[in-house]
Amino acid sequence: MSLYRDTGVVLRVHKLGEADRIITLLTRRHGKVRAVAKGVRRTSSRLGARLEPFNHVDVQFYTGRTLDVVTQVETVDAFAVQIVGDYQRYTAACAITETADRLSAEEGEPALRLYLLVIGALRALADGERDASLVLDAFLLRAMSFAGWAPAIAECARCGLPGPHTAFSVQAGGSMCANCRMPGCVHPAPEVLVLLEALLHGDWDVAESSVPVSRRDASGLVAAHLQWHLERQLRSLPLVERRREAQTGGK
Repeated sequence: MSLYRDTGVVLRVHKLGEADRIITLLTRRHGKVRAVAKGVRRTSSRLGARLEPFNHVDVQFYTGRTLDVVTQVETVDAFAVQIVGDYQRYTAACAITETADRLSAEEGEPALRLYLLVIGALRALADGERDASLVLDAFLLRAMSFAGWAPAIAECARCGLPGPHTAFSVQAGGSMCANCRMPGCVHPAPEVLVLLEALLHGDWDVAESSVPVSRRDASGLVAAHLQWHLERQLRSLPLVERRREAQTGGK
């Protein structure tokens, strides 16, 4: 039997048989790991509550023929306790874990930076001190940077001319100068680009001073840019956006 141990965050769970689950984790040293947790759906299981989405856990596995098997679990951070009771934080956390799952497509490939980004974002959501939509957009921008998809914000995406510029194209990769501007560009307000830059670089004083309409427009650009590169829609993002529109009155 080959045993190994790692810390990881639970991205998602699936039912398996009558009492088991398949747990997908993003771990510190082994990247994405899918493993079977046997008997965790029984009420007598001591592991089930620890292996819930968003929780940060220390796990021991043994290597199976097709899927590894969870043998021990210790809670490091019970983020789920603070997150699941609040709709906006919960849907933001769902978008974070879904994005991490998509970006770590290859199992067993280390993704330390992405792992740390996920832990930091979930911790911020659990603390509840920052607006959940800002935490989500900051995570998405930094995760895209990790994947090599960061949008050009302060310079032209095509020629590199320093900005700020008034046009933005998701297909072209971000901001565009007057000479490179192409049909279909949108024209975000200058405050939106300032907010995107602040979120990408962690300038929370600037980000938290932004107005709701700038946050909504920035979220739209971030979501469109991410889904363009993923080539499919995230199921959880529309739920976050509907909640955000309801809170801002759709303005």
